[in-house]
Amino acid sequence: MSFKESNLEDGYSVSSSQFQVTTKQASNDTRDKDSSFISFFKSFKVDKTEIENGVEVLTPEDSLRSYQIKLIALSSCVGSGLFISSASILSSAGPAGTVIGYSIVAVLIFFVVQALGELTSSYPVRGNFLIYNSRFIDESWAFAMNWNYCMQWIVSIPLSLVGASMTIQYWNDDINPGAWVAIFWVCICAINIFGVKGYGYGESVFSVIKVVAIIGFAILAIILIAGGGKQGYIGGKNWHPPFANGFRGTCNTLVNASFSFAGTELAAIAAAETSNPHKALLKATKQIFWRIAVFYMLSVILLCFLVPYNDPKLLGNSNSSASPFVIAISNGGINVLPSIFNAVILIALLSVANASVFATYKPLVALAEAGHGPKFLAYLDRKGRPIFSIVIALAFGLIGFVGASKNQETVFAWLLALSGLSCIFIWFSISLAQIRVNYACKVQGLDLYRPFRAIGGDYGAYLSMIINVLILIAQFYVALYPIGGQSLQASTFFQAYLATPIVLVLYVGHKLWTRNWRMYIKAKDMDLLTGRNQVDVEVALEELHDEKQRWKQNPWWYKAVDVWC
Repeated sequence: MSFKESNLEDGYSVSSSQFQVTTKQASNDTRDKDSSFISFFKSFKVDKTEIENGVEVLTPEDSLRSYQIKLIALSSCVGSGLFISSASILSSAGPAGTVIGYSIVAVLIFFVVQALGELTSSYPVRGNFLIYNSRFIDESWAFAMNWNYCMQWIVSIPLSLVGASMTIQYWNDDINPGAWVAIFWVCICAINIFGVKGYGYGESVFSVIKVVAIIGFAILAIILIAGGGKQGYIGGKNWHPPFANGFRGTCNTLVNASFSFAGTELAAIAAAETSNPHKALLKATKQIFWRIAVFYMLSVILLCFLVPYNDPKLLGNSNSSASPFVIAISNGGINVLPSIFNAVILIALLSVANASVFATYKPLVALAEAGHGPKFLAYLDRKGRPIFSIVIALAFGLIGFVGASKNQETVFAWLLALSGLSCIFIWFSISLAQIRVNYACKVQGLDLYRPFRAIGGDYGAYLSMIINVLILIAQFYVALYPIGGQSLQASTFFQAYLATPIVLVLYVGHKLWTRNWRMYIKAKDMDLLTGRNQVDVEVALEELHDEKQRWKQNPWWYKAVDVWC
C-alpha cells in the first residue's frame, strides 16, 4: 500500500505539497549534467518508480500562483459564448429576453460555484471535482458525468480554433482557414506542452487582455448610449420591442447563455493546482462574482442598448459571423477600434482553446484513476504532466481542419450538439453532491467543520437544481417547436438535445456492464471522512481571530479591495 493510500484510509488528507519523491542520487547527478535542452525532452519520460508508488509529483514550479487563480476565475473561458454567440441570442429573443435568459443562468452559476467551493474546501481533490459523483451520488452517474464533461471540452478545442480562423476573416478572407487553424494549433501545443505551468501563464496573459478590453468596452458603451457616437443619443430606443419570438425566444436563450457561462467551474480545478487550495478558492469565488456581474451581465445589458435585435449584421439575421461587440463599436462610427476589439476576440478564442485542453486532460486522468478509461491516461512524466492525456486533447484539435471543408457547417453543428447541454448536467451534479453530503452528515450525526460555507447553503443548491431542470425542459420545448415556425425534423431535434440521450446511454450502459442496480449511495453508507480536509477547529478559529485583528489594522482602501476582490 502506498503512502498516499494508507493516510487516506486513516481519514487524513495529505496535501500534494507534502508528497516527497526520493530518487537515486546517481540519477540526480546525471540530470544535473544534462543541458537544459536535453533535460526538457527527458522530462517527458514516464517515471515508472513514481507511478508504481502511486506518488503524485508537485513542485512549486508546477503549481499555479495565487494571481493566476484570480485571473483564471475572473475571465478564463470567456470567449465565443459571450463575444459571438450572444449575437444569435439577441436576434432571437430581443433585449429583454436576452437579459432575462442571462440573469437566470447567472443566478444558477453563482450558487453552483458556491456549492463547489464548499465541496472542494472540505474534500480537496487534485485535478478534478467529478470524483464527488462517485463518492456521494452513484458510480454509474459518475461514469456518465466523467465522459460527458470530457466530451464537452474536447469538442471545444476544434470549435475554438475554427472560430479564431473565422475571426481572421474580418481582415482577410483570401487565405484558407485551414492555414490559420494550423498556426493556432501549434501555438496551443506550445503552451500546453508545459502542462499546468504553461496553462497558468498562458491564461494569465489572455485574461489580462480580456479584462482590459471588457472594462474599456463598458466605458465606451456608456459614452455611445449617452450620445457620444455618430448615432447621437441612443438611450433605450433599441429596447422597443423588448421581446422577439415571445416565450420561445426567451426559452431559446437559456442553453445559449449556459454555453457562455460554461467553464466558470474551472476555477475550482485550477485552485487545486496551488500550494494553498483553501485560500485560492476563497479568492476565486470573489472573482467569479465580478466575472458574472461585469463580464456577462453588464456587457450583455450594454449590448442590448447599442445593437437592435433586428440589426442585419447580427448572427441569426444573416450569415455574418461578426461579433455584436464589433457591430456596436462600428455603429458608433469609430474606425480603428473595431479591428482592435476583433483582435481581442481572437485572443479570447485562443484562450478558450487553451483552457479547453486543460479541462479535457484533467477529466481523462480522472477517468483512468476511477477505472472508467485506459490506465495509461493517468501516467505522469517526470514533471508531473499527464502527457498521454495532453497529447490526446491536442490531437483532437486537428478536427479543426474540417473548417476548410465544404461540409464544415454540418460537422460543427453536431460537435456543438455534443457539448450543448453537457454543462447543465455537470452543474446539476455539483449541487446534488453538496446536498447529499450535508444530508449524510445529519443522518450520521456528524458535525464536521467546513472551511468554506456556501452562500445560500442547501437552499441555493436546490434552487440551482430547479433552474437546471427548467433549462432542460425549455430546450426540449424549443427542440420540438423551433423558432420561426419551422417544421420539426429529427436532425434538428437531436442537434438541440443530443447530450441528453448520450448521458442516458452512458448511465444505463454502465449499469448493465457492472450489474450494479443500486440507484444511489445511501446516506448512512456514505464515507464522509476519507480524504476530508482535517482541520484542528480550535487552531483554525485562533488563526481566523488573528487574521481579523491584522485585517483591522490595515487602511480602509485595503479592506475594501480585500472584501470585494
